[in-house]
Amino acid sequence: MFSQEDKQLLVKLKKKSLLDLALMLPRNYIDTTLSNEIKVNENLTTRAIVKEHFLRNGKLYVRFFLPFFNKEIMGVFFKTTPYHQKTFRLNSEHIISGRVSIFNGFLQISQPKSLKNYGMIEPKYKSALKESQIKDLISKYLTIENLEKFCLKEEEIEAILKLHFPKSLDEIKKDGKLKEEIIFHLKKVEAINFLLKLRKKRQSFLPIKALKKDIAPFINALPFNLTNDQLKAIKDIQKDLASSKKAARRLIIGDVGSGKTMVILAAAFIAGKEKSILMAPTSLLANQLFEEAQKFLRPFLTIALLTQKEQIGKLEEADFIIGTHALLYQEKLPKAALVMVDEQHRFGTNQRALLSRLVQEGSKHPHFLQFSATPIPRTQAMLESGAIDISLIKQLPFKKEITTQVVQKKDFKKLFAHIKKEIAKNHQVLIVYPLVEPSDEMPYQSLSEASSFWQKHFDGVYITHGKDTKKQEVLLEFRQKGKILLSTTVIEVGISLPRLTTIVIVGAERFGLATLHQLRGRVGRYGLKSFCFLYTNMSQIPKRLIEFCKINDGFEIARLDLALRESGDLLDGTIQSGRVFEFLDLANDEAIVSEVKSRIEQC
Repeated sequence: MFSQEDKQLLVKLKKKSLLDLALMLPRNYIDTTLSNEIKVNENLTTRAIVKEHFLRNGKLYVRFFLPFFNKEIMGVFFKTTPYHQKTFRLNSEHIISGRVSIFNGFLQISQPKSLKNYGMIEPKYKSALKESQIKDLISKYLTIENLEKFCLKEEEIEAILKLHFPKSLDEIKKDGKLKEEIIFHLKKVEAINFLLKLRKKRQSFLPIKALKKDIAPFINALPFNLTNDQLKAIKDIQKDLASSKKAARRLIIGDVGSGKTMVILAAAFIAGKEKSILMAPTSLLANQLFEEAQKFLRPFLTIALLTQKEQIGKLEEADFIIGTHALLYQEKLPKAALVMVDEQHRFGTNQRALLSRLVQEGSKHPHFLQFSATPIPRTQAMLESGAIDISLIKQLPFKKEITTQVVQKKDFKKLFAHIKKEIAKNHQVLIVYPLVEPSDEMPYQSLSEASSFWQKHFDGVYITHGKDTKKQEVLLEFRQKGKILLSTTVIEVGISLPRLTTIVIVGAERFGLATLHQLRGRVGRYGLKSFCFLYTNMSQIPKRLIEFCKINDGFEIARLDLALRESGDLLDGTIQSGRVFEFLDLANDEAIVSEVKSRIEQC
């Protein structure tokens, strides 16, 4: 569509598509259409005849007669040159333009311009190009015929053309702002532009093997029923893996405690003797997944574990290999038809790609599934699905009963009594601190400062943090014997603690809502009535903490988080932090994205 020369101009503008250009809106408009009335504090463009001019205190004053309104107005020039004297001669006629004000009861215009061309609305753009270049690009390419090629409806094309080629400002603005209906159409154009770009980015590979094993024996052998969301995710995976033309690339996002592990095991079961490999971010999580696999897959598959510290089973003989980063350092991994990554956001893009490359066969790739316990709003999921298939697991196997509340210094006695009460019931308590060591910039005790207090009042106190080389051993021993665990956010993901019913998050306002939700997800995982206390020293409790206390659904938390910070970052940085869309609101525009996505799929 674009000529080679114009493509270079687009590169300078950092634009890649026609819709990028269409969405590059004017920063303002110069309105030179003749005015129908005189409004104070607004621009006036009208015919004027010079009746008098004089200098006073270094300023040039020009008295104009306005024949259309049969009124006079004073023009004031603060910086004058011979040009002004020459231009505004007595009885000369002009089309003048400028902002109207009132001075000493008289109408006045500061620095009025005498226009040679008038009767139009001229868009002004802020860009790396000259004004003439950007206008040339827009007039050349923003046509109905070109825009129709991008799945746009008539009203959306009309909105774009109005913005770049306006006949009057009233058709696009109201009270100085873009009209709501224009913004509504621009939201759709932004969503279409984003989805079309992702469609181009999407890659397809031939699979090593189509996997069509019947899942029924695995599901029927389970001692419990899976949720509808788990079953739907498994059905999505079954359909993907059965393809002989395209290797699966799917992300399964499950809320905290939604039973992601059973979906992982179901996928491994479908792969069966064709082998599958799962990479987890920590040894603790890998061990936990290995335990679950042994429990539910052992009758069907041979399972092996590989971490930096241990190996259980022979990799070459195993049907299902579970490991950590240690997998990436194997000289040779067994060929596998399915590769999975748990907590995918904790691995770099290169690490995930490397695992897949280690087992691919020439141009054929393994099916690739990624799992995440970081919920995102449905709107974002729909947009991101342009690049990768997505399944959401929102239902929980059982209802979590977690009470969340904000506590302050004045509430400490009640909090302390609550902790004693829970420990008396043989329940466990987790206290999360923002730092390991003291800091002058932190208005809270650190982990090292607080530990002596808890050790003085309780036995069975365990301590760990991110740099603790023995954290896995500490957590495993705490699970069996402990009463109170003092930690940093290292506890955020993965560890299963059945007796944990209380979490206290110190300096809660310093954590993002997604992290708070992940931390809260450590309690109540087995149906016990549980509590999450958000401890803050702030006298004014932040509104976002108050809102957080009302919501237990991780996907709703993600929507609130997005509304507060206008960002998201999940799929290989497709949507980066910071504002991506000028008009589209990922937290609230689900209906718009849903309609646009359906339209794109039918285009």
